Amino acid sequence: MQIAKAFGAEVTGVCSTNNIDLVRSIGADHVIDYTKEDYTKGEQRYDVVYDLVNNHSFAERRRVLKPGGICVLAGIGGSGIHEETLSRVVGVFTASLRSRFVREKFVTFGVSFNTKDLGILRDLTESGKVVPAVTKTYSFTESAAAYKYLATGHARGKIVITVE
Repeated sequence: MQIAKAFGAEVTGVCSTNNIDLVRSIGADHVIDYTKEDYTKGEQRYDVVYDLVNNHSFAERRRVLKPGGICVLAGIGGSGIHEETLSRVVGVFTASLRSRFVREKFVTFGVSFNTKDLGILRDLTESGKVVPAVTKTYSFTESAAAYKYLATGHARGKIVITVE
């Protein structure tokens, strides 16, 4: 969200009621509380859908994309592993292969880092345009507890593991 804002995007965040203030604090122009409203059923269309949770179908996400829009599925099952994750991934690939008329792009795998991109992230961080929202810090010896907490799906920000 912060990176998109740093590049001038208008950003809509989707979160639970408990996270509305956090999402606004990191730059959301608009916030949708998913406990009260399903963004995939609204009239708004988006250039990019960056899905960290993967709890909507291919068709639902495709419906809210503008023509030529991009859907990025990041961290399949992002806030905990969902039982239907594999079938959803297979469904995305199957549906995209079956539809010869799909112009939207669905990016599902393959992240590569390069020096230029990492430099941009460094500059954004050093300038204060990107500030991590840290929810909990664990020591290296508490890594298992950190993972367990993350797997609950209720982490409100980033988890930090310190190495001494």
